[in-house]
Amino acid sequence: MKLLPTELEGVFVIEPRVFQDPRGFFMETFHRERYEALGLHGDFCQDNLSFSSKNTLRGLHYQFPHAQAKLVQVLQGEIFDVAVDIRRGSPTFGRAVGVTLSESNRRQLFIPKGFAHGFCVLSATVLFAYKCSDFYAPDCDRGVQWSDPALGIAWPVENPLLSAKDQGLPLLKDIPPEQLPLFDSGRTGRQK
Repeated sequence: MKLLPTELEGVFVIEPRVFQDPRGFFMETFHRERYEALGLHGDFCQDNLSFSSKNTLRGLHYQFPHAQAKLVQVLQGEIFDVAVDIRRGSPTFGRAVGVTLSESNRRQLFIPKGFAHGFCVLSATVLFAYKCSDFYAPDCDRGVQWSDPALGIAWPVENPLLSAKDQGLPLLKDIPPEQLPLFDSGRTGRQK
């Protein structure tokens, strides 16, 4: 397994080992001891699966409180996946990183607590799986406008299909500070 850093501390692309032969392939999608040995501590408790059609954009979502680390991957299709640092006081506050995840590259993205997350669908359809480190809490469900110009995300879709909820999300600058996680510089960028 390879761990590839991104421009944002704590956000990593993971390339799992794939064992392939004429019958197909096998890969471990999660092994707690191996991931923790690489410094990826998620303490995952909930798995989610979503199916979406081309040009769907989901995000940018986060929970506060009850922040969630996520381990995301595509089972079928292709997406452009984005993580945004929304930790108050972080040296990379408001910066985003985007990567392509697909069934062919079999990559995963680890997103620590304190980041907003979203993706857009590049293929005809996508089957998207992800692990969360805390349970979904509807009263803690928050988000940032996907098209916030301050984030500078170069989404590879025009006129995306959005949910009513995602259409109404605020710009990052309009979110009250008390509704954003706090950067803890003493713990190498982890969120309180």
